[in-house]
Amino acid sequence: MISRKQLRQHLELLLNSGIKEIEKSGVDRKEKLQELAIQYAQCSKCDLSQGRTNLVYGEGNPFAKVMIIGEAPGQQEDLKGRPFIGRAGELLTKMLAAIQIQRDEVYITNIAKCRPPANREPTIAERAACLPYLIQQIQIIQPQMFIFLGLVSAQFLLNTNASLGELRKEVQTFMDRPAYVIYHPAALLRNEHLKRPAWEDLQRFQKHYQSLNT
Repeated sequence: MISRKQLRQHLELLLNSGIKEIEKSGVDRKEKLQELAIQYAQCSKCDLSQGRTNLVYGEGNPFAKVMIIGEAPGQQEDLKGRPFIGRAGELLTKMLAAIQIQRDEVYITNIAKCRPPANREPTIAERAACLPYLIQQIQIIQPQMFIFLGLVSAQFLLNTNASLGELRKEVQTFMDRPAYVIYHPAALLRNEHLKRPAWEDLQRFQKHYQSLNT
């Protein structure tokens, strides 16, 4: 069982290594992401690989200013090999459209790249196994800000036990970039009472995002 201390040390090691300036290397970002998706398609670093149909690497704009990170693929994502294409994905697309952002403007991925059985939360060890892949994606795309969908991704990446309510109160920082923590679309599908606070979170994010384009 990996501890949070070990995980933090591992994350720090990853942040100090790997692909730093992909553009300077002369390798196109889209091409590099495609190469890595193919390279990791047969990954067997954890037990999740045994039950997957497809590894779900990520998709979107390789020059995105915003990277959206969830926790793990669901059934439809596992079948198609694409992130957020089920009911929660459809809602995410509508949420982005409500703040004038098209899905193809952003890059969408998850911490875990394979579906956990019965859509359970990925374990700490399973998340840690995929963490190098996520860090590579960030280093290649170089987003200016993040959206973390739900408590699992937020707590893991921010290395905290704080509640979702606490994390939503203010803008967090990850890899020296602002990170907004919002409700996972799946939670909104289960509880309509969360839609109003989720809309407020999106509006705060929208103001910050629009400032990047002025």
